[in-house]
Amino acid sequence: MPKKISHVSAADHDVVTVAVAAAEAHTSGEIVTVVATQSNDYDDVALVWASVVAFIAMSVVALFPEFYRGLYDRLTGGWGYELTANQWLGTVIAIGVVKWIAMWLILLWRPLRLALTPRAIKAQRVRARAVDLFKVGTEAKTLGRTGVLLYLSLKEHRADIVADEAIAAKVSPDVWGDAMAALIERVRAGEPGAGMAAAVTQMGVVLAEHFPRGSENPNELPDRLIEI
Repeated sequence: MPKKISHVSAADHDVVTVAVAAAEAHTSGEIVTVVATQSNDYDDVALVWASVVAFIAMSVVALFPEFYRGLYDRLTGGWGYELTANQWLGTVIAIGVVKWIAMWLILLWRPLRLALTPRAIKAQRVRARAVDLFKVGTEAKTLGRTGVLLYLSLKEHRADIVADEAIAAKVSPDVWGDAMAALIERVRAGEPGAGMAAAVTQMGVVLAEHFPRGSENPNELPDRLIEI
């Protein structure tokens, strides 16, 4: 079985685990941290780009037929025969197909595909992935429904926070702004572990205010950084 490649260091795992334990020492809330290399493959984005490029190529040929007929004559040295309407249509379609395949092959290189994906789409996919992970590993997993997920997607340069029912009822999403700012600042500096730890610390402050530690404070969710 091939060894899984880690995109954060052992030190990153340690610093986040320590930060979660420290934050939870003052609150009944439970913080789950997850880091992912990428949230989505964006195959549909590649399909759209390939289709757009093919459509543009066919449209240009259709709009400037004389230029391309002249190009055809130059390529054949003037010895080519006159294309019928059906043959010309087939040629235009063939050009579109070739352009589509070429663009699709180019976009198999994932960094380019990611770069050509609009920011709004990346934000939506990261949010959707965070919500999916929250539903699987955090939602309703604590007695008081006080779980909260911090999710970082490295290649999209995006992060999100998803809170369980009891927390969401008292804490509006904008309250997590300081936590997100702390995370982004350190991630931009190439320190994802430190960024997540800083965000966890800020999240702990918010949770301690609304959900202070009780007489019984079981550790219901893992403190460790989960890497997927």
